[in-house]
Amino acid sequence: MKNLTLHVEQIKDKNLFQDFEENAEAFPTLADMVQNHECEFLEPLKISIKAFRVRELFEVQGALQTRIRLTCSRCLKDFDTALKSEFELTYTKELASITETSTEEEIELRVEDIGLLYFRGEEINLRDGIQEQVVLAFPLRFLCAEACKGLCTHCGANLNQGDCGCKVEPSTNKFAALKDLKLNN
Repeated sequence: MKNLTLHVEQIKDKNLFQDFEENAEAFPTLADMVQNHECEFLEPLKISIKAFRVRELFEVQGALQTRIRLTCSRCLKDFDTALKSEFELTYTKELASITETSTEEEIELRVEDIGLLYFRGEEINLRDGIQEQVVLAFPLRFLCAEACKGLCTHCGANLNQGDCGCKVEPSTNKFAALKDLKLNN
């Protein structure tokens, strides 16, 4: 995991450009997703970053890409898709006042503090920030195609392969009676 670490000294005076390639198992949340059969990573994560300093902040701009296998939420067929994301992460040294206070005390954060990632020492570990960006890049709905018809609710046949012949019954939607309701202003 040393691979996803930046040394502050390298960034102090100039921009740092770096490429990484990591397996999903190197990220705890992604490893859990694979273990729980939520997805399968077909290739390692390819990550390119540009890191630079702005006063006391360290900006990391980057892009990541990989290929994953998901299960369609409508027809349950496995499909492969690209996973890509561009991201910006802002790191700053951890404030002594935050680390020394008790966990029960309230900590007041300024607007500038929200969204910052903290680090200690002279190394910035990118693992958690990049892992978060990978998870955020996942589609909201896992669909093999936008027009996927899904499975028949009666026989379970995949409707993408053709009509199953089951009789389609009218909706039992309780609000169906309101479809013809007309309101006067």
